[in-house]
Amino acid sequence: MQAIRSSVLRLTKPFHQRDYVVLASAFIIATFASGMWAVAMVYQVRQLGGGPLELSMVATSNAMGLLLFVLLGGVMADRHSCRRIVIGVEAINAVVLSVTALLALTGQLALWHLMITGFVTGSAMAFFFPAYSALLPRILPADDLLAANGLEGTVRPVVHTALGPMSAGFLVAALSPAAAIFGVAACYAVAWAVLCLIRKNPDYDRVEQDSEDEHGPKMLQQLREGASYTLKTPWLLWTLLFSIVSVFTFIGPFEVLIPFVVSDNLGGDARTFGVVLACFGVGSALGSMLTASARFPRRYLSVMTACWSLGTIPLALVGVLDSLVVLCSILFLFGVTDAIGMVIWGTLLQRRVPKRLLGRISSLDFFVSLALMPLSMAVAGPLAELVGLTAIFVVAGLASPIFGVIAWKAGAFARDELEHPLRAADTVQRTD
Repeated sequence: MQAIRSSVLRLTKPFHQRDYVVLASAFIIATFASGMWAVAMVYQVRQLGGGPLELSMVATSNAMGLLLFVLLGGVMADRHSCRRIVIGVEAINAVVLSVTALLALTGQLALWHLMITGFVTGSAMAFFFPAYSALLPRILPADDLLAANGLEGTVRPVVHTALGPMSAGFLVAALSPAAAIFGVAACYAVAWAVLCLIRKNPDYDRVEQDSEDEHGPKMLQQLREGASYTLKTPWLLWTLLFSIVSVFTFIGPFEVLIPFVVSDNLGGDARTFGVVLACFGVGSALGSMLTASARFPRRYLSVMTACWSLGTIPLALVGVLDSLVVLCSILFLFGVTDAIGMVIWGTLLQRRVPKRLLGRISSLDFFVSLALMPLSMAVAGPLAELVGLTAIFVVAGLASPIFGVIAWKAGAFARDELEHPLRAADTVQRTD
């Protein structure tokens, strides 16, 4: 009973901070809007007479905006007020989506308008997330960061994957895609208004470095400083290298090939695929919640690496499965372990990376995680035709644990986590 009470207290402690409540509320609303846009955009493209190619063009525009600007977003988060950045980003989103909705309602919307909207929203995300990651440890004490990151990981799959798309689908069916886009714009406007309630605290706006020179060379120097810190910090470097291998080997099979496993091996339809994805989402939410309510692990690097490595091993069986229950169980477990690792990782960055570098390191992490996703998804299909689903999923399941062991040893994770304990708040300011 005492353990349960302690877990609940840890989970709710961040909500004692008024500005965190404001920031978290805006994050949830913006995430809901992003989930709505994913569905509204699809049906707006279809209403314009577009097909898979046109839909891919809009989605690619969004990805290009994100990838092109995410490193710059990290530099800006370290040069300027993160509070002002997140407020400005949501204002831009609200304006752009409002214009898009008006064009759709008046019948003047064209595909290129949607591509521009996708590019702008992707670019906005590139600035929002590094600033959000850098702002969070300025608002919350170090001991509350694990709970905050866990709550974020719990809310995101529910709001972005379920509630947002469901609401947009209802608006599209009842009214029109334009009405759903207006709903997205309204959500971003509300998120902007909520963010404006964050107090003008000097700690939130302070830039912990000399940023008087606003010209390009200074910004490039700061970008090099972030890259140099990464290269000189073994736990950070080897975790990012591990992420590159892991994301490349499993994201393509997960996103592209599991629908074919559901249809070809299990005889399922779209509803079956929805159930499979829901199991992954529920696992992610549960893993995040469990981590948020627990103490930060003493062996945090080892636990994180173990979760990301061992959680992919069951994927090796996906290519030969003939049971929906087993597939759902595998993806549920995968969701749990992936979320535990992600919550620990986000908290680790916020506690061990110097604040003056946090925006750049967060953006670099974001870039590394996303850069190979399109390539992985692009090669998954042709490789499956060449070598078959079974071989692809064996590689997806075993590559992460193999390289996880390499990263764990090469980065000296076991020694590093003991030399830099993170359970006590007084260790927060230690840097490598």
